[in-house]
Amino acid sequence: MSTTAPLRKRLQSLRSEYESLRKGKDSLLRLIDEAEVPESVYNSNAIENSTLTLKETEKILLEMEVSRNVSLREVFEAKNLARITEYIRDKAAQEDLTKDSILLLHRMLMGNINDNIAGRFRTSGEYVRVGTHIAPAPEQVEPMIEKILDDYYSNLESYFVDKIAVSHLNFETVHPFIDGNGRIGRVIINYQLLRMGFPCIIIRDKEKKEYYRSFNAYHDAGNTKPMEKVVALALMEALHKRIAYLKGEEIIALSGYAGKHNKSAPALLNAARRQNIPAFREKGIWKIGAGFKHKGALS
Repeated sequence: MSTTAPLRKRLQSLRSEYESLRKGKDSLLRLIDEAEVPESVYNSNAIENSTLTLKETEKILLEMEVSRNVSLREVFEAKNLARITEYIRDKAAQEDLTKDSILLLHRMLMGNINDNIAGRFRTSGEYVRVGTHIAPAPEQVEPMIEKILDDYYSNLESYFVDKIAVSHLNFETVHPFIDGNGRIGRVIINYQLLRMGFPCIIIRDKEKKEYYRSFNAYHDAGNTKPMEKVVALALMEALHKRIAYLKGEEIIALSGYAGKHNKSAPALLNAARRQNIPAFREKGIWKIGAGFKHKGALS
């Protein structure tokens, strides 16, 4: 299965607009990226059941005191993932992803958390399970990761969203590490997008059910479409956000837009989730450019 033609058309249109508007505005894009780091870190860690809130994550990254006692592990999970997020923005522009770079990213993630497993794949006797899925034997991990990378870079026919989705599904199926697989897998998605000139995406904790269901669909029936949708919608949202800022628009809450234009707030929210309008989230709040003029029915 593959991304639908209408979805490809929408992504291509957004990419063209983004590429046209971004010229000479690298400093603005850098500011957007930097401002987004805490939200990206919070969501990826929350998917893995971190107890940190977004506000606590922001404070930790700013070296501010958190009002409650949090584990040292969660502090390092936030700091390490933020460091990786910033590191790949420049690294992805320089070289393709390799097995060695994946191991480096894992070492960066697990440093000061579990140095015994940091930067290495599972070895003999180290088996892992995710729900009902038992990951391949340790002896199979390295050749399977090499094959995932080879398949990704040698596939010149599939649509890029489909390639990234399949790569992510296969990476998480292999589950090459004892710990940190989900976070590294999502970092890899962003590395692949950055390598192609796209912005990073955020797979959000609020959409965790849909995200997890996409793995079940793949394991049960080889269905890649749910993951393709997860990646495509997240990418459209990231592009909509940057396009709004690049245009210099006033950014307002979607709820405020609904009141100002006498639109149904639930209908607008539904359209935002489907990315049928150029809405995006900041700190979990849906926003939109104030100048947006909606035509037709909301869906």
